[in-house]
Amino acid sequence: MNLGRVSGILMILGGLLIFGFGALFALGQTAAGELNVGGAIVGLGLAGVPAAILAAIGVVLVTRSRREQEEGEERAELRKILDMVASKGEVQIRELVLELGTSRKEVQGQVHSLVGMGLFSGYINWDEGTLFSSEASSIHELQRCKFCGGEVKFAGKGVLHCPYCGAEYFLS
Repeated sequence: MNLGRVSGILMILGGLLIFGFGALFALGQTAAGELNVGGAIVGLGLAGVPAAILAAIGVVLVTRSRREQEEGEERAELRKILDMVASKGEVQIRELVLELGTSRKEVQGQVHSLVGMGLFSGYINWDEGTLFSSEASSIHELQRCKFCGGEVKFAGKGVLHCPYCGAEYFLS
């Protein structure tokens, strides 16, 4: 559990405590006859304002903490893909799927994210299911597919595609 989440939970609990003590005080004073119902309602309203503010800040902190945790997990998965390709030179997509505990489609999206961020340069043959690390300079000069010899075409920002065998080459 990280600090933002703990702080958020404590703020929510603090807000509930403030409101709870205010409610107990108002009810006790009303029962003792020292406070009428209108005064009790005003007292609850006054206790509710800081309680609501604390609880709202707590909810924001917990939500932000959860989002940061999810982003951190995604960055870890992207780092794992980069590390596996860099260390082995080529990686089977099924290895990435098993290692990350995800689907082939999600791995494909993660690879495209890495390309979009300019962090991965290499090529992939989706039919064979192999991801290759490659020197960017050799890919920039690439005109023919390394698998079938067909002419490669630009398929988007930083991506070359072979229409014959389906291989994709990523430029950084």
